[in-house]
Amino acid sequence: MSRKSVLCVVGARPNYMKIAPILAAMARSAALQGRLLHTGQHYDESMNDAFFADLDIPRPEANLEVGSGSHAQQTAQVMSRFEPVLDANPPDCVLVVGDVNSTLACALVATKKGIPVVHVEAGLRSFDRAMPEEINRVLTDQISDLLFTTEQDALSNLTREGIDAARVHFVGNVMIDSLLWNLKKAVPASETLGESLANGFGVVTLHRPSNVDDPEILGRLLECLAVISRKLPLVFPLHPRTRAQAERHGLLPQLSSLKFMPPLGYLGLLGLLKEARLVLTDSGGLQEESTALGVPCLTLRDNTERPITISQGTNILVGNDPARILAAFDDVMATGGKRGCVPEYWDGRAAERIVAILADWLDNRA
Repeated sequence: MSRKSVLCVVGARPNYMKIAPILAAMARSAALQGRLLHTGQHYDESMNDAFFADLDIPRPEANLEVGSGSHAQQTAQVMSRFEPVLDANPPDCVLVVGDVNSTLACALVATKKGIPVVHVEAGLRSFDRAMPEEINRVLTDQISDLLFTTEQDALSNLTREGIDAARVHFVGNVMIDSLLWNLKKAVPASETLGESLANGFGVVTLHRPSNVDDPEILGRLLECLAVISRKLPLVFPLHPRTRAQAERHGLLPQLSSLKFMPPLGYLGLLGLLKEARLVLTDSGGLQEESTALGVPCLTLRDNTERPITISQGTNILVGNDPARILAAFDDVMATGGKRGCVPEYWDGRAAERIVAILADWLDNRA
């Protein structure tokens, strides 16, 4: 019997850590043939190459090279360029991950052409419709035929939205598959920093428009981070969007007390995370990774689509108010912060479960 063809879509860096273990599990499967398509939503060639090399991701069979643009422009470009790829070599299903524009765009094209859609990381909700990612999550779940969740509570979100529970499978977190598989390969922090910080350090990432596009909010956050850095050195891999806004509004001098650097590859950032005393971030993925590593995390947002990192993990929501951030930081320094526990099925085997369920599901559809 021939292997079923699964076209896996990536578009942005958060997708890479999710797709790598899935493709690896498909390569070991006698039932599924994994194919990879890159939309080019994140188009920095050096960063793409670094992540693909770090995660052993095969080269994609196609790159749509969409690049930047407004949400509407980007989504439309992905759709118009993705359709001919499907027409030329239709797969048995299209698998999308996460919540970026490419996720929704490719799911829309596939479902309109009658090709089954599989969504990995379904059912996560921040309940904040002002976030473009929330719209992508909700709509992708609605048109997906098979949905894989990272936490048990995601099922209640989906069924409340009218999705049949029979289409939903709790499999765990493929992001944590990548983390666990690569811990031993992580670049030591001293190598990345060029020095050893004997008393420890914190890691900062900041990129959400709500935090960096308003110069008043960004300036306030950078001042707050400067205060923290006097007590704990902060390492800050600077996102291109954040750097551009800081330069535009004359805020770069406020970064002088932080150890800021260009964006890091996966293994370099993982090495920092595993040795950090604290993470301050507005990234969804780092909330999960810090929970898996047992590192206290202060999330610089007012909501999260990953509530399990709060209820079971190391995460605390502090928003972008300096008083809340500083109070939470002082608590971490005094008590060691939340240690939490590793959630169910965050065990490095989520991709295996996905491939086993998907193979049976496709076989039963034949």
